[in-house]
Amino acid sequence: MSDLDSQTDYWDAAATTKRFTHPLHTPWLDDIERSAAILDYGCGYGRTLDALHQQGFDNLSGVDTSPGMIARARSMYPAMRFALLGTPPTLACPDASIDLVVLFAVLTCIPSNDAQRLLIGELHRVLKPGALLYLSDLLLQDDQRNLDRYARFAEPYGTYGVFETGDGAVCRHHPNGWFTSLLAGFETIDTRRTTVTTMNGNTSAGLQILARRPATQQQTPTR
Repeated sequence: MSDLDSQTDYWDAAATTKRFTHPLHTPWLDDIERSAAILDYGCGYGRTLDALHQQGFDNLSGVDTSPGMIARARSMYPAMRFALLGTPPTLACPDASIDLVVLFAVLTCIPSNDAQRLLIGELHRVLKPGALLYLSDLLLQDDQRNLDRYARFAEPYGTYGVFETGDGAVCRHHPNGWFTSLLAGFETIDTRRTTVTTMNGNTSAGLQILARRPATQQQTPTR
């Protein structure tokens, strides 16, 4: 994964100040065993894992590329398991070993198509057949501030929806159809629109997707 798609220095600097707010839609979790193996990819400071713990789940682990975020997570939730990703998106998990992967506000931090595809392919690998992926991310916005920056940065980054924030991150908002393409190797169970407050305090439209790795073996498309 390229430096642009990990941006570790930015996230280390932001680790003690940013607040993440993507909501956990608990009805989607009702039929999942509380002992299920759950992985939070891009766990940040552990907020979503703590929300899962509050729901009674007890086999939880989180990974992130930022040493600063992992340090904050370990300080806030010392009883939980957190690990640093050295070569993202590669995970130490064996094939077909995870019951649920949570992917909250991660794709917005990965500007390139290829890096997003590699990540989804790796998550497909570690999920058990029939296991679940819970994705929450940001859609293209329709306000003038965002439209202006999409237009400004489309040419330098080669993708409409990629933009630079005022504090130095490169982020991405997505058309709805991109998620359909990206998750072609999964079966979509449900979707829901949501409104979130971004890490810089702006209100944005988001999309949550609950998808399943098919019970029969298949490969995730890479193109």
